[in-house]
Amino acid sequence: MPRFEVVSADGTRVIAWRNEGAGTPVLICNGLGTPPITWPGIIADGSGFDVRTWYYRGTAGGERPADLTKVTVADHTDDALAVLDSEQIDSAVLVCWSLGVNVGFELLRRHPDRVAGILAVAGVPGGTFGAMGAPLGIPRPLRHLAGLTGAHTGHAIGRPLGWVSRHIPLSRMTAQVISHSGFVLPRATPDRLLPTLEEFREHDFRWYFTLALAAASHPPMDTSFVDVPVSLVAGRYDVLASLHAMRTAAARIPGAQLTVLAGSHFLPLEFPDELTDGLRALVRRTGLPDDLSPSAAG
Repeated sequence: MPRFEVVSADGTRVIAWRNEGAGTPVLICNGLGTPPITWPGIIADGSGFDVRTWYYRGTAGGERPADLTKVTVADHTDDALAVLDSEQIDSAVLVCWSLGVNVGFELLRRHPDRVAGILAVAGVPGGTFGAMGAPLGIPRPLRHLAGLTGAHTGHAIGRPLGWVSRHIPLSRMTAQVISHSGFVLPRATPDRLLPTLEEFREHDFRWYFTLALAAASHPPMDTSFVDVPVSLVAGRYDVLASLHAMRTAAARIPGAQLTVLAGSHFLPLEFPDELTDGLRALVRRTGLPDDLSPSAAG
C-alpha cells in the first residue's frame, strides 16, 4: 500500500498514504504517531472506502518544519488540506482519532466545503489535555496540568525511552501484557496490536512529545459552526479522552450522535468492525454517493 509525499503550505514535506480503494473518499486524521494499519476494516480492500491519510510532521520519514514551532493543530490542518489537494479530492468524510479529532474539526471550520462528515473517535475538538485522566481519579481542574506534566516527562526521557522501546522483543506475550495493562484492553488482539507497535516504537520520542506538547495549545472549540453529520465514539475506560468530555462535546455539536463502547483510548484496535460499521452509517447521513452496498463493502 503506497506512501507518497505532499508539500504543505509552509513548504514542509510530509509523508502521506493511500489504500487505492474504490468508493467513498475518506481522510483519516489519525492519532499522534499511529499508522494507517490501526484501521484494518476501513483500509481493507473492498471496504467501500477510498482512503487517504498522512503521518504527522517529522515522523515516518517526513520533514520537520524549518520553523520548529510550526507543529500546531493549525499546521497539521494545513497538511491534511495538502493531502486532499494533492489527490484532487473535493470533499471527504473524516475519520478522526485522538489528536486527529482536533485536526478534523479545524479542517471543517476553515474549509467547510471539503468535509462531508466527521467520525470522531476517542477525542474532543480542542482542549485535549483537559479531557485526560478521569479513570485515574485526577480531578478535573488538574487534568490539563497532569497532561502537560506527562508530556514534558516523556520529552525529557525521550532518548532512553526510544532505546528501551526498540529493544523490547515484540511477541504475542508482549502484546498480551500490554493489552492487560488497562491502558489498552484485551480486545486489541496481538494480530492488530503488534504491527502497530512495530511502527510506533520507531519514533524519535523527543520529537513525538514535542508534537504532543504543541497540541496542548489548541483550546476548546466553539462547535456551533458544525453543519455536517458527526458521530462520536467514546471508550468507557479511556484514560486520555474521558467519557464525560466526550459526552459534553457531543451535546455541544449540532445533531451529533454519540456511541459508547466498552473500550480504552485504542478503540480502532479494539473495535475495528464496529467503527467500520459506524463509518458506513455516517456516510449514509452525508450527501456523498452511497457506494456501501454489501457487494461494494465486501
